[in-house]
Amino acid sequence: MCGVSTSTGAPGVPDRPAGRYDVAGHVPPSVRGAAAWSWRIVAIALGVALLFVVVSELEVILVPVAVALLLTVLLTPVVHGLQRLRFPRALASITAVLGLLVVVAGLLTLAGNSIANGIGELWGQASQGIDQVLDWLSTGPLGISTTDLSGYVDQAQEALSGAGTGLVSGALSVTTTIGHVLAGTLIALFCTFFFLLDGRAIWRWVVRLMPRAARQQVHEAGRRGVVTLSAYTRTQILVAAVDAVGIGLGALLLGLPLALPLAILVFVGSFIPLVGAVVTGSVAILVALVSQGPLQALIMLAVVLGVQQLEGHVLQPFLMGHAVSLHPVAVLLVVAAGSFLAGIVGALFAVPLAAVLNTVVLYLHGHDKFPALGRDPLPPPEPSAGAVPPAGDDDPSAARA
Repeated sequence: MCGVSTSTGAPGVPDRPAGRYDVAGHVPPSVRGAAAWSWRIVAIALGVALLFVVVSELEVILVPVAVALLLTVLLTPVVHGLQRLRFPRALASITAVLGLLVVVAGLLTLAGNSIANGIGELWGQASQGIDQVLDWLSTGPLGISTTDLSGYVDQAQEALSGAGTGLVSGALSVTTTIGHVLAGTLIALFCTFFFLLDGRAIWRWVVRLMPRAARQQVHEAGRRGVVTLSAYTRTQILVAAVDAVGIGLGALLLGLPLALPLAILVFVGSFIPLVGAVVTGSVAILVALVSQGPLQALIMLAVVLGVQQLEGHVLQPFLMGHAVSLHPVAVLLVVAAGSFLAGIVGALFAVPLAAVLNTVVLYLHGHDKFPALGRDPLPPPEPSAGAVPPAGDDDPSAARA
C-alpha cells in the first residue's frame, strides 16, 4: 500500500501517495490567511508587552530622557542663533541650558509667593465648592436625597481609591522621593546639554546599529520624526498659553482670588490635550462658586467652555492637527490609553509619541509628510583621533541629526 499512488484525475496536479491526506489543499485560503496573521499578531503583541515591561522598569531613566528630547527640540533654534553670533557649539549649548534654568527660576520666583500662599487656599475653596454643589443637589429642584448623595460620594471615593491609586502611583512612581526628583532633573539637564552639543554624533551611532541597507531610510524617518516632535512641542506650548491666558483673564475680570495660581494650574494641565484645560478649569468654577456665588460660577463656566471650544475647534484642528496629523478622536483615545497605562506621565507623552510613530511609520511605508526636507545623504563615519576606522565601514552609513 505504501508504494501505491493515487491519481487526482486533474490535469497538471501531481499524484500523491495513497493514504496521505493533503491538509493544506483542503483548508480554505481565508483560514490559512487568518492563521498566518494570527501568529504574527501574537508575536507583535508579545513584543509590545515585553517593551512595556522594560519601559516600566526603566522609567526613572526614560522619563528624564524624554523630557530632555522635548527640551532639545525647543532649545535647538536658540543654539543655532547663538552659533550665528559666533558662539562655539559647546558655549552655545551650555548658554541655552543655563538660560532655560534662569527663565524657569525667574518665573517661579515671580509667582512663587502667590503659588505658595494660594495653592492650599485654592484647594480649600474647591472643596467648599464641592460641598455647596452637593448641598444644592439635595435641597434644589432635583431633590436628590442625602442618603443617595452619600452613596454616590462613597462609590466615587472607592473608585478613586481603587483605580486612582494605581493611576497616581504609576504617574508618580518616578517622583516618589526627593532623590528621584533630583536625579531625574539632573539626568534631563545632562542629556539636554549633550543632545544639543553632540546630537549628530549620538544619532549617527544609533543609525549605525541598523542594518547597512536600512540606515538611509532610518535616518530620513528620524529626521521627519524630529520635525514632528518639534512642531508638537511648540504648538502645545502655544495652546497651553492660550488656555491659561483665557481662563486666568476671565478669573481676573470676575475678581476671583488666586487668579495667578489658577492660570498656572491651567497652563500645566493643558499639556494633556483636549481634557486638561477642562479639568483644571473646573477648579476655577468651584472657586467662583465659593467666593462670588452661583452667578459668577456660571459666568466662569461659560469662560472655561469658551476656551475649550476655542481649543477644540480652532487650535487643535488647525494648529495641532497640522503639527501631528492626528484626528481629534485619535488624540483623545491616545491620551486615554496613555493615562490608563502610565498615569499622568503617560497622558503627557502619549500624543507626541503617537505623532512621531505615525510620521516614521508612514515614511517607511512610502508616504513622506515632509517632502520639502528632501534627502540628506549620510556622510561617512568620522573616525576619532588616533583611531583606525573599522574595515568595511567606509560607505555612507552614518547619520546627521
